[in-house]
Amino acid sequence: MSSLIESDNQVFYEVLDEALSALDSSGVAYALMGGIAAAAWGCQRFTHDIDVFVKPEDAEKALESLEAKGFRTEKTDLLWLFKGFKKNVLVDVIFKSAGTVHLDQEMLERSRVVDFHGRQIRALGPEDLFVIKALVLNEHSLNFDDKCLRHLTDLLGLIRSCELDWDYILKRARLGPRRMLGLLLYAQSLDLLVPNRVVQALAEQLEIC
Repeated sequence: MSSLIESDNQVFYEVLDEALSALDSSGVAYALMGGIAAAAWGCQRFTHDIDVFVKPEDAEKALESLEAKGFRTEKTDLLWLFKGFKKNVLVDVIFKSAGTVHLDQEMLERSRVVDFHGRQIRALGPEDLFVIKALVLNEHSLNFDDKCLRHLTDLLGLIRSCELDWDYILKRARLGPRRMLGLLLYAQSLDLLVPNRVVQALAEQLEIC
């Protein structure tokens, strides 16, 4: 069984390398998000999906770059999602996340090249990943399934693993302050290090609203 898992993982890494090579060659600005980014930032988890975040105007070019590398592609949803497939590995080309969130220049500037199983990848900064996962968790709140639990585990893992820029999180939290406040209060209840000033600022923001 372990040799089968290792074989599957090797295929995944090969497809990941091919997908990133295609995107790099295309010149499309992107950052990885989802499980790969969470794992790269220190969360204890793995995934067999590749989530790539691009600007809406670059989505077509990103998909074409995958197709040129032999990926089977589809325009799954013209509002937010395209997909590429190779060797049973899925690449999600995401150009709108959590309802209204797009990859913007500030996110790109805060993204970082980090290690993921011996390769260098560009991942969203932990703060942007945190905010996006918090907002996506909100979308799944009425269906508390495995995906929802993975998002919650990642959120708590990011607090444990990273020195977060809380002022930047507060800035981005305007997209969903109630959800963010609830999550940070829950994190504090688990004795995770969330500054009281951040919780207070979100609570005051909600009172104003």
